[in-house]
Amino acid sequence: MSMSALAQRAGLSKQTLSNIEQGLGNPTVETLSVLSDALEIPVRRLLTEWGTPVFVQRADDGTWVNGATWSERMLDEVYGSGYVRTTLLRLERRWATDKPVPAHQLGALHHLYVISGRVRTGPASEPVDLATGDFTRFPGDVPHFLQALTERAVAHVVTTEPQLRQVRE
Repeated sequence: MSMSALAQRAGLSKQTLSNIEQGLGNPTVETLSVLSDALEIPVRRLLTEWGTPVFVQRADDGTWVNGATWSERMLDEVYGSGYVRTTLLRLERRWATDKPVPAHQLGALHHLYVISGRVRTGPASEPVDLATGDFTRFPGDVPHFLQALTERAVAHVVTTEPQLRQVRE
């Protein structure tokens, strides 16, 4: 859709759209709502962070909050919509390879928490070594590693893939 067509559909000026597109504008909630309606997408799609950098939370950096019947440690929050897969991985050093795991769908993210052992994971261009209790979030849409650094390791992995296809610039 052209900028002119979107401006007309949303009832906004082309200059307003141009400023928003260039990161110069500071759109109101109402403006974002009008844009999402014109694009026929949920407003949260406009607010979702794409191209997320690697994020690591070490075991000592996590904070446990006590509730009435359990304690919880928030690992991460990512807003948006799409496919979510939760997995427990058992890794063994004997299975380790120097070849990275192939890239998943564009926009995929991995959220990995090490339950036991030590793991090397993350994008092939910047892998990180994690120990029990460490957490990382990294792009899954690039080649990446999932390797045990100890004889055995167990990790909890949540993989998210966007519902809508993304376009890489």
